[in-house]
Amino acid sequence: MSRHQLSNFIGGKFVDPINSAYLDSCNPATGQVFAKVPRSGKEDVDDAVSCALKAFPSWSEQPTQFRSKVMLKIADILESRLDEFAKLESQDQGKPITVAKAIDIPRAIYNFRFFATYILHMVEEQRTLDGPIRALSYVQHMPVGVAGLISPWNLPLYLLTWKIAPAIAFGNTCVAKPSELTSLTAYKLCGVFNEAGLPPGVVNIVFGLGPDAGEALVCHPEVPLISFTGSTLVGNRIAELTAPMCKKLSLELGGKNAGIVYEDVDLDECVDACIRSSFSNQGEICLCTSRLYIHHSIYNDFLNRFVTAARNFRVGDPSDPNVNMGALVSAQHYEKVKGYIELAASSGGVVHCGLGVDELPQDCRGGHYIAPTVITGLTESSPCIQDEIFGPVVCISSFQTDEEVLKKANGVRYGLCATLWTKDVNRALTISRKLRVGTVWTNCWLVRDLHMPFGGMKMSGVGRESGADSKHFFTEAKTVCLRIK
Repeated sequence: MSRHQLSNFIGGKFVDPINSAYLDSCNPATGQVFAKVPRSGKEDVDDAVSCALKAFPSWSEQPTQFRSKVMLKIADILESRLDEFAKLESQDQGKPITVAKAIDIPRAIYNFRFFATYILHMVEEQRTLDGPIRALSYVQHMPVGVAGLISPWNLPLYLLTWKIAPAIAFGNTCVAKPSELTSLTAYKLCGVFNEAGLPPGVVNIVFGLGPDAGEALVCHPEVPLISFTGSTLVGNRIAELTAPMCKKLSLELGGKNAGIVYEDVDLDECVDACIRSSFSNQGEICLCTSRLYIHHSIYNDFLNRFVTAARNFRVGDPSDPNVNMGALVSAQHYEKVKGYIELAASSGGVVHCGLGVDELPQDCRGGHYIAPTVITGLTESSPCIQDEIFGPVVCISSFQTDEEVLKKANGVRYGLCATLWTKDVNRALTISRKLRVGTVWTNCWLVRDLHMPFGGMKMSGVGRESGADSKHFFTEAKTVCLRIK
């Protein structure tokens, strides 16, 4: 397999890291080195911020129609190269190519189109004050400046563009740092920016490690806002570093999401959807279901069907269009997920299928593969119940009452999302209201309307993202008051 050597993208040009240092990036399906990624440092970040600062005055003053036209051109070019980007995303991240084609790259395209058109239809608030002094007051949403954008490895282009698109749509420039594990499609996107005519310096991408390039970006005095998606541990570090600087923060962090299944569901439909919500993208989606609570009256039937379906969820070479699940992103992450499964087995849990129970196909040898794993018999205090594993592992238990299942579902430090399965509308409304999460999907999963707020409660993050919420984050609201005589 040919290797890719990446460069930073600063001021519209591809430049090597100042320290000439590179990181190995491996293909998760084979474990072999796939790309060389710059190990950038503070000097590279400083150069990128300088270029973004230089580009900001012109870009922020461009009419929204101009910014929209450039972003739509980016989307069109990306769409014309969908198959190319999907293949690279699959090789770089380990996900099935069918997932990259159907979800990751189309959503990246839509991110640009959504915000390119959103900015054409914004209406600002205004009020007339009557009284001893008459005045007209109105709001202007002003670009903030240089946005620092740090994206994760699980949905590389999908989530990177979810940050870049609103940042530049609302008139900011940006410096982005993708994950060092999955940098290839971000690198290829830079060429699309130039082809679409995006002015130099509006988007700059610096590759490297979090403690090096990431921390330099977070701490840079000329970067007034940070949008980060990743682990709660790193999110806490960012909050700590930026607290003295009063930076705007959007932190989309970890999840330990519950699925609640009542006795009145269509089991065939529900099991199929729960399999997808649990094991899609190898379980490496912050919104995946990792805890399932099943009403006691259907528990045994559900469990048997779910285990059978999990065994039929085909694991294998991500380039095979018939595969449902690929490889975990890295050897380190594989060891983490494996460790949790082994902990469950050694602490009283029953592993019904997956690691340690089922043999993997021959073509999985050498890669970081774990089959869909289903565990029962754990207490709610188990680390496998409480911690974010971020892999194809689901813990299942039963419940009898609403009070019991709400206590269990809410009994973790995370609060990103939940799924609820019932035909009873009153029950759905009542339980949804009492779940301490940012999003509740009822009788569905991962149905996203980008106009609706997205984010988590508790340790799952700070802030919300959407059309309006992204506008408020990536702009500063200025009130202008004009006296009327």
